[in-house]
Amino acid sequence: NITLAEDAVMDIFEDILPKVQRYDIREFRTWIYTVARHHALAAAADSKQTATMELIPEIVQDSPAMVSDADDTTDREQMLEECMQRLPDVQRVAIQKFYFEGKSYADIVDETGLHLKSVKSYIQNGKRNLRICIEKRLKR
Repeated sequence: NITLAEDAVMDIFEDILPKVQRYDIREFRTWIYTVARHHALAAAADSKQTATMELIPEIVQDSPAMVSDADDTTDREQMLEECMQRLPDVQRVAIQKFYFEGKSYADIVDETGLHLKSVKSYIQNGKRNLRICIEKRLKR
């Protein structure tokens, strides 16, 4: 949508003007890409398409049963929510921040005080545990 794209560009430029003065930007290209990416993720989260629906296929990409057995969006969202609650706290927080809030690994490290390798591990293990939980629920 051209109009939405133009609005996004304007929003990004309004957003970066104060940031340019605060940050020591060494690679502008990389930095502006990251700002634009975060803006797009925030816009997607605000839209009708929820991050939940983007997360499910990624978690269960190897599970063909997920597509055929849980066609109803509400059921899939509820299933994901219940499985998220069963995760250990650190895995749930890491998954929540990374997928639902669009935070980078570095942002999660800053916010939680965890080590980078731990954050990556919690996200990977959390995805695996979610996939296992969802597959078990589908077999019921």
